[in-house]
Amino acid sequence: MHYSKEQIAEIDILIRYNLATTQQGIKVHSSANTAHVEAVKRLFEKGLVTQIDGGYLTDIGRKAAEHAQALILMLAPNDQSIAS
Repeated sequence: MHYSKEQIAEIDILIRYNLATTQQGIKVHSSANTAHVEAVKRLFEKGLVTQIDGGYLTDIGRKAAEHAQALILMLAPNDQSIAS
């Protein structure tokens, strides 16, 4: 199974969220990269974010972001990885 360009763009949005706090969201402006604008709209439609332009993560969105960020860390080059 290969990731689609749309899925990659959605993951790229999810890894931008700060998981250290629930009080910080993101806003993807309409003038941003088209792929990111469309990705955040899809995340909203899937119920992962609270606003069509980003906002905060929902409970399921937070889980998705945690998994996405963990995967990015696991796939980081060895000198950047925090895995033991």
